[in-house]
Amino acid sequence: MSAGGDIVIVGAGQAGFQAAASLREGGFDGSLTIVGDESVARYQRPPLSKAYLAGQASGESLALRPARFYADHRIAIRLGIRATAVDRAARRVAVASGEPLAYDHLILATGARNRPLAVPGADLQGVLQLRTLAEADAVRRSLTGRERIVVVGAGFIGLEVAAAAAARGIAVTVVETAERVMARAVSRPISAFFRTAHEAAGIRFVLGAGVERIAGRGGRVAAVETADGRSLAADLVLVGIGVVPNVDLAAAAGLPVADGILVDHRLLTSDPSISAIGDCAAFPSPFAGNAPTRIESVQNAVDQARCVAARLTGRAAPYGALPWFWSDQGRVKLQIAGLATPHDLAVTRGDPASGAFSVFRYREERLVAVESVNRPADHMVARRLIAQRAPLPAGQAADPAFDLRALVGHAAAA
Repeated sequence: MSAGGDIVIVGAGQAGFQAAASLREGGFDGSLTIVGDESVARYQRPPLSKAYLAGQASGESLALRPARFYADHRIAIRLGIRATAVDRAARRVAVASGEPLAYDHLILATGARNRPLAVPGADLQGVLQLRTLAEADAVRRSLTGRERIVVVGAGFIGLEVAAAAAARGIAVTVVETAERVMARAVSRPISAFFRTAHEAAGIRFVLGAGVERIAGRGGRVAAVETADGRSLAADLVLVGIGVVPNVDLAAAAGLPVADGILVDHRLLTSDPSISAIGDCAAFPSPFAGNAPTRIESVQNAVDQARCVAARLTGRAAPYGALPWFWSDQGRVKLQIAGLATPHDLAVTRGDPASGAFSVFRYREERLVAVESVNRPADHMVARRLIAQRAPLPAGQAADPAFDLRALVGHAAAA
C-alpha cells in the first residue's frame, strides 16, 4: 500500500506522530488519521519531569511540530477522542463520538498509563502522578508554597521530580521498595553515585520500604505511612512507580498481549493489518536474546514508527535499533546504551568521585550496555560499539588509556 489506502493511528504521542510524519516522508499518499484521547496538541513527554517542571521550558517549546504541519501534510488529527473498539473483520475503529474510522492498516500507538498506588489514601488531594502535560502542570503548580514532599518510587521520574523539588528548597523524602535507587534500570555503582548526589542536595531516602497508607487531614494528604512503621510528614506526594501498557483495545480485539501488545520482528501483530509501536508494544529485541521486550523511550518510539512506515511504503526491514535512554537529575546527566538485564560482569571507566564515569556491563563476555554519568563521549561510542557488536574485553573498557574511538573505527572498517 505504498501509494494509497487508509491508515488510522490510535495514539497521538511521539510514536503516533512519528509514524504519520514518516509515512508522508516515505511517499504514502492515502488517507492518514491520528486519534488521541488527550485534548492538547502533540508534545514531547521527556521534558515534563525535567526542564518543564523546573520552569526552564515553556509549553510551546514542547510541541512536536507547528500546528500547520498537519494540514500541510494532510494528516487528520482527532484529539480528545477515545478509540473504544477495533472491528478486525470490518477493519473499523469505533470511537467514543462520531462515525467509525475505516482502515486498510491500523497502527496502535496507545502508549502506557501511570501505575496506580493501590493503598488507602491514594485518592487524597495532593497525591499526584506525572506523565501527561496536564499532570506536569498540576505538579508544577502544587510545588509552589510546599514545605515537604514525599516521592514514592526511586525510578527516573521520581528522582527527576525529587531533584526539581529540592532545587526549590523543598524538603524531599524518597520512598522505594527496592534496596537501592533505580534498581531495575542501572548497576550498583550508578545507584550508589546518584543516591550520594541526591543526598548531597538534601534529599532523604527510605529504601527497602513499601507504602502502607497515605494519611490525610481534611481531605488533603498529611503523611505517608510505610510498612516498617514510619510516618513521613508531607503536604504533597508524587507517585512514580512505573507504568502499565495500554493493551485493553488490542486485547478486546483478540490480539495477543503480555505486558504489551505482542508483535513480531516487523512490529506486526497476529493480524497482518495491524501494527503496534512504542510503549505499548512488546517485540523480539535482538539485544535481549529476541525475548519479548517492551521499551519506554523516545528513541524506541521514533525508531519503531519509522520502521513501520518504511514497511508500509515498500521498504520492509526487521526492527533492530539499539535501545538508548537518558535522565537529567539536577545537574547530573545519565545516559544508557543497550539493555543490561541480565548481566554477569560490570567494570568502571573513570573515577566516580570526579562526577564523570561510565559502567560497562557484560553478558557472557559480550558488551551489552554502558551507563555514562556526565560522559557523553563514552555514550556515543558505546552506542556504536554495541550496535556493531564490536568485541571489547572488560580490561580494555576499564583502562582509561585505551582509545575506545579507535575500536569503533576498526569495527566499522571490518
